[in-house]
Amino acid sequence: PIADVGYTKQHDIGRIYAIDKVGKDKVTTTFVENVPETADAERVIRQMVADGNKLIFGTSFGYMNYMQKLAKEYPDVKFEHATGYKTAPNMTNYNIRFYEGRYLAGMLAGGATKSNIIGYVAPFPIPEVLQGINAFTLGAKSVNPNIQVKVIWTNAWYDPPKDTDSAKTLLGQGADILTQHTNTSAVASAAEAAGKMVIPYNSDMKSVAPNAQIAALVLNWGPYYAKKIQQTIDGKWDPTPVWMHYKDGAMSLEGVRTDKIPADIVKKMEEMKAKIESGEFHPFTGP
Repeated sequence: PIADVGYTKQHDIGRIYAIDKVGKDKVTTTFVENVPETADAERVIRQMVADGNKLIFGTSFGYMNYMQKLAKEYPDVKFEHATGYKTAPNMTNYNIRFYEGRYLAGMLAGGATKSNIIGYVAPFPIPEVLQGINAFTLGAKSVNPNIQVKVIWTNAWYDPPKDTDSAKTLLGQGADILTQHTNTSAVASAAEAAGKMVIPYNSDMKSVAPNAQIAALVLNWGPYYAKKIQQTIDGKWDPTPVWMHYKDGAMSLEGVRTDKIPADIVKKMEEMKAKIESGEFHPFTGP
């Protein structure tokens, strides 16, 4: 769902940004939320085509096969799939190199933890999630080789009760900092209630974790949506897959709490961010 915060919320913020950028007189957008990664996705997309939509964005990994199937059936419609890897002449995919921001967030977590245990609530073991966990862990270990990152899999993108239970379990295992790849604010809320720390993903979650949040990795899809909508209007839609970098403004580490993270760690993180943006450093460099 398009909640107050989270992954889907960031995509909807991007949609609204694109309308404003391209012009309300030039584009009409519609959206359907709460679409399962099942044949329901195919049904919803077919309806979108029937309604006259000429450019369709699918924002969840599990829509991939349905979108590829329908792209073949509807060659006059353009399809864009987020976080996947399959294409067609009229279907591309787009993603953000989340791992770049995750490495930096991991550095902050590794420097701020007192227990040396960091908890990570994850949905499914798909490429983008595994990249995020690994990069976060490598970033944390780069400043604190003693840390442990403990992961709990929820097998759900959106399940607030599961997220809450997972967060409480991780806190019970000694974690004093949490992060998540799921689409709810429940992990941030659990950290706040326990008096611990959190680095939320997707959105800024200060609204539910004003004390617990020490930074937030925020995703920004708007410029990409505006660009692809404008391309379609101009008859110049580009089918080349796109994997955006931190330097492209596709994500940002916001609200870094210098009162809770040592100054030398923040400085190291800023230096590393510059190296990642320049291409001098890649988070997965090494043995």
